[in-house]
Amino acid sequence: MIDSQIYEAFLVILFGLLFGSFLNVLILRIPIDKSVVFPASHCPKCNNNLKWYHNIPLFSWLFLGGKCAYCKEKISIQYPLIELLSAVIFALCYYKSDSVLEAVIAGLVFALLLGLSLIDLRYKAVPDSLNLAALSLAFFASSSILTNFVNALLFAGGFSLLRFYVSYALKKEALGEADIMIAATIGAMVGVKMGLVAIFLSAVIALPVFIIIKEKDYEVPFIPFLALALFLVYLFKEKFEAIWINLYG
Repeated sequence: MIDSQIYEAFLVILFGLLFGSFLNVLILRIPIDKSVVFPASHCPKCNNNLKWYHNIPLFSWLFLGGKCAYCKEKISIQYPLIELLSAVIFALCYYKSDSVLEAVIAGLVFALLLGLSLIDLRYKAVPDSLNLAALSLAFFASSSILTNFVNALLFAGGFSLLRFYVSYALKKEALGEADIMIAATIGAMVGVKMGLVAIFLSAVIALPVFIIIKEKDYEVPFIPFLALALFLVYLFKEKFEAIWINLYG
């Protein structure tokens, strides 16, 4: 039994590493409307196509010393970090899930949210393709597919109403479509009550950052905070539920 669990965990983590490598491609190419298939992986400096052994997640970067095998240009630390974070995400999802399939689906959702967060930080934009992929997968992140779908609709509807009120009060557009899709993903992943906790937690996490950079004229994207808060609530759902019961019964 233990041996089979170790084997399953290994496969899930390996898949996370591999997906992390592909996630780097999505992060770099989708925002600039480039194909994620063509051209093949290459060095952006010397344009030489990379060999298969230059693309082994995490390990190739270590073996190459963080430099291109051809021109010795430094390879961004983003590549191994995303691969490592993706593997950690999948490992934690395996620990929390009831099956390998649910772990992989949840891992994909949170890895895509990681990608969306980085894109939002860099470009102040969120690709609908990745956002919809995360939301669609979230419906199947547990066996309660219909409940997940209903919770997603409730959160999407709630955020849509909030968008109208906030936009009217501020006299400008607020809470874009991307935020509504993220809200729906939150509802699907952790339900309505814990979804509210995730929203509140995201605001708590974001507050110090907003205060620190308030005077620097920098627009802080909110999706990274929503994604982080959702992941924390997903991991420690039982503890947050206990706190909710103590507060509200």
